[in-house]
Amino acid sequence: MFRTKSVEQSIRDTEEPEHALRKSLSAVDLTVFGVGVIIGTGIFVLTGKVAKETAGPATALAFVAAGVVCALAALCYAEFASTVPVAGSAYTFAYTALGELVAWIIGWDLVLEFALGTAVVAVGWSGYVRSLMDNVGWTMPEALSGPDAAEGVGFDVLAFALVLVLTAILVVGMKLSARVTSVVVAIKVAVVLMVIIAGLFFVKAENYRPFIPPAEQQPAGSGWDAPLVQLMFGYEPTTFGVMGIFTAASIVFFAFLGFDVVATAAEETKVPQRDMPRGILGSLLICTVLYVAVSLVVTGMQHYSELSVSAPLADAFKATGHPFYAGLISFGAAVGLTTVCMILLLGQTRVFFAMSRDGLLPRFFSKTHPRFRTPYRPTILLGVVIAVIAGFTSIEELATLVNIGTLFAFVVVALGVLVLRRTRPDLPRAFRTPLVPLLPILSVAASVWLMLNLPVETWVRFGAWMALGVIVYFVYGRSHSRMARKGR
Repeated sequence: MFRTKSVEQSIRDTEEPEHALRKSLSAVDLTVFGVGVIIGTGIFVLTGKVAKETAGPATALAFVAAGVVCALAALCYAEFASTVPVAGSAYTFAYTALGELVAWIIGWDLVLEFALGTAVVAVGWSGYVRSLMDNVGWTMPEALSGPDAAEGVGFDVLAFALVLVLTAILVVGMKLSARVTSVVVAIKVAVVLMVIIAGLFFVKAENYRPFIPPAEQQPAGSGWDAPLVQLMFGYEPTTFGVMGIFTAASIVFFAFLGFDVVATAAEETKVPQRDMPRGILGSLLICTVLYVAVSLVVTGMQHYSELSVSAPLADAFKATGHPFYAGLISFGAAVGLTTVCMILLLGQTRVFFAMSRDGLLPRFFSKTHPRFRTPYRPTILLGVVIAVIAGFTSIEELATLVNIGTLFAFVVVALGVLVLRRTRPDLPRAFRTPLVPLLPILSVAASVWLMLNLPVETWVRFGAWMALGVIVYFVYGRSHSRMARKGR
């Protein structure tokens, strides 16, 4: 259960012709992927909710705090991705440092994280598109608008179609995916920059007073809805005040989800030792700057107490008498979510492919396409399954599982850096995480703190999925593992 796979063996496995992926990505491609998946619904929605209910104008500081937590994890990811340039991200890193069972658990976790993330984003994209259609007088039948719009059983045909189209793009090849992503990310970033530049003309200094509103105690939660830290330690989060900034950070962290997906493309990068750290850290830095700028502009345009929760950016421009910008923001959000959906699907298929190549899942899924050199079998399977989930299911309540899954991966990767530094100090490391062991320990502590701020219900669901994963491992994965067969 705790056998590890050497870094050298992991790299040799990528050289088998029928299991090899095509290397076509550069540092720019990776940065575009990172920006494409990070900038999503978080920047368009969470800003208003957090500013109005938790942090006020200091929401900018909450984004900085969440960005720091991600940066700690990103430095650990950068070392692993440049040292072990193999598909699978945290799963592969755990296999080389912490053993097979831990690797299986984190791989199982990532499969759930990326699947739910893709489905949730596809449903959100469908909502934006329907809204834009309504603006021009086109109305979708309720039966084809998903279970939220229909009174009975509904099917979200737009979300279903989006996932299938993106699946086809990923099957054809990574370079095509990178080109599509580049175009869409350019549109999305242009919309964000437009919000910042145009909004600056409507900022009023009095809206920033007080920048950190006085602290207020939150109503005590109970049962499944209460954060786990409250039940464990009796801690009750505050709204506003200095502690409100950290409470807000655990909420806006959702806006940063996805930068770790960049690490899943390590095997398809031309020079991973150089380009992976640049892609991971560069995309995180760009997005953090954009998030802070947007939150400062929005809270300056409207007093935090008057901000909209559902569409703060668009409604802030409406409040200043500029509905044109509101429509442009909705368009940018709809276009931008396509890349979020595609890159999350990309991440899931690469983790699934890596687990299959190691024998922990059926080896049938580890064959690459003879022409495109992509893992087409798991891509098609997972694409169809997620398309059906997105079409039939309203899964907003499951979105927090994406959050806890990502934070769990952060913890595993940070611990893996500590272990591999001790067990394999001889490995050539193109990028070294600074201040080891202090920085990885801080990364673990920060990630665990944010996890403890999630509701008990999320922990129960996460635990149930992990328990199912352990059962699958002992029934199938343990006996079919390639490492086990070599041992025998």
